[in-house]
Amino acid sequence: MTGSFLWSLFVLFFMIIYFMMLFSIISDLFRQKEMGGGLKVLWLLFLLFIPVFSMLIYVIAYGKGMAERNHKAVAQAEQQQADYIRKVAGTEGAGSPTDQIAQAQKLLESGAITQAEFDSLKAKALAS
Repeated sequence: MTGSFLWSLFVLFFMIIYFMMLFSIISDLFRQKEMGGGLKVLWLLFLLFIPVFSMLIYVIAYGKGMAERNHKAVAQAEQQQADYIRKVAGTEGAGSPTDQIAQAQKLLESGAITQAEFDSLKAKALAS
């Protein structure tokens, strides 16, 4: 009883690892810009019919490139997230504190804000 449970757990563990490796290789395969469509189809067929052997060959042949492409994808995602956060937070294009104070000064001179509001904006700009 206990032996069959442990064996099932062991098999499940390696199945999860196998599928993680397979999906990682397939996603990297589609990320490659240098490889043509025909070669990608061949790799997919090899992965379908000779999975473990073709995974090992792919990792040996393209392992360094896999890491670089993954690193670029993560860096691009982080940059997009930072841009989105800046856009939503309203700090995109806010400029330096000097620019912020100059903009507030123009608003004060045009009468759009009061002296108290200008002082508040100035203090906020100097704090950041």
